[in-house]
Amino acid sequence: MSAVQPKSPRFFRRLVLLEAGEGAALLWSTAYFFLLLFGFYLLRPVREAIGIARGADKLPWLMTGTLLAMVLANPAFAALVSRLPRRRFIPGAYRFFALNMLAFFLAFRFLPHRSPALGYAFYIWLSVFNLFVVSVFWGLMSDVWSEGQGKRLFGFIATGGTLGAIAGAALTGALTKGFAIGGLAVKVDPLSLLLLSMVTLELAVQCVKRLASIFQLGDVAHGAREPGPGPLEGLRLIATSRYLQLICAYMLLFTITSTFLYLQQGSIVERAFSGTAARTAAFARIDLWVNVLTLATQVFLTGRIITALGIPFVLAILPVLTMAGFGALWIWPTFGVMALFQVLRRGLHYAVDRPAREILYIPLGPEERYKSKPFIDTFVYRGGDLLGVWAPTALAALAIPVGLAAVGCSGLWIGSSLVLGNHVKAKVSEDPG
Repeated sequence: MSAVQPKSPRFFRRLVLLEAGEGAALLWSTAYFFLLLFGFYLLRPVREAIGIARGADKLPWLMTGTLLAMVLANPAFAALVSRLPRRRFIPGAYRFFALNMLAFFLAFRFLPHRSPALGYAFYIWLSVFNLFVVSVFWGLMSDVWSEGQGKRLFGFIATGGTLGAIAGAALTGALTKGFAIGGLAVKVDPLSLLLLSMVTLELAVQCVKRLASIFQLGDVAHGAREPGPGPLEGLRLIATSRYLQLICAYMLLFTITSTFLYLQQGSIVERAFSGTAARTAAFARIDLWVNVLTLATQVFLTGRIITALGIPFVLAILPVLTMAGFGALWIWPTFGVMALFQVLRRGLHYAVDRPAREILYIPLGPEERYKSKPFIDTFVYRGGDLLGVWAPTALAALAIPVGLAAVGCSGLWIGSSLVLGNHVKAKVSEDPG
């Protein structure tokens, strides 16, 4: 980090375990994540409405289309990474997505007949966009912060994303429902949110530039090393690295179990409540308590939990909770049990599991962070979604209960977390600094 930073207030330093010289970089990192998720959550309701416009039965096919789009997007991004330094390819990728937003805005606004294909293309594009921009964000975080700093600070940095998601969703709801200014009713066209998201992306680019200056990205004397040539290097590293393969397995089992829980949630809510209003209110209550748990944990506990317990132990928390939760749902398939399970699982994922998982990339090189990581965060992630959403059909044909499959996947996830934890310990012993 660059030399002298202003001192932060004592209370703030104690709250987030901040050390001297880290305050400015921490706030720029947090603002960067806030802007990314604020911009995405402005558009997410538009995507969800498009996804079910012609029936929810289209969602598995849209997920399949998203996975295919990942196949094309990953080599293109890897080629960009291979040709440009970090301080150029990160802003370049975000500005490319901003131009995409402008193109969709013009297409939706001026094409005489909007075909369903345009809406589905936007759904798939936004699904790709979200995973890529967040993956690049955490790649940069794991690049500029040390492992010790990541354990202390990644939880607080993640609060930026949580607050951005809440603010973006709230603003979209307010703007599209309408509001009054001086007695004049104002209502914003949802498509105009694309233009606002373009602004938030450009502001995120300015955060990247500020962080590049603070951490002296691109300064060879500072010890920086850029990703090398070879767009397929990330895939080669995954194929040859046991460590990266275990991260893939961890990610895949997380997304499969997430989809299983999502499907069970829909079934239980459908049985427990009648009418769209009552069901929407039930989902809203779950989301509210997820956000409360996430924020409280991120601000007060995440850094302390990861620092005190260590990455190997933290990685096992969510798999163990998931197995216990699915077991409880199998015995008591009630809304109360499901809601408690969902709140704990999602809250701890956002607050503890995700920051810990990002710390796994800190000891690695730039090729793993910017080429292997985006593939894992996008293709492997969506691959788990796809397996989870189509699995019930196959399980029904084999007369296997989804609950049993969920418990079995949770057990595999526990096993993968333990093996990955052992590899983390081995890396620490190899490089204790």
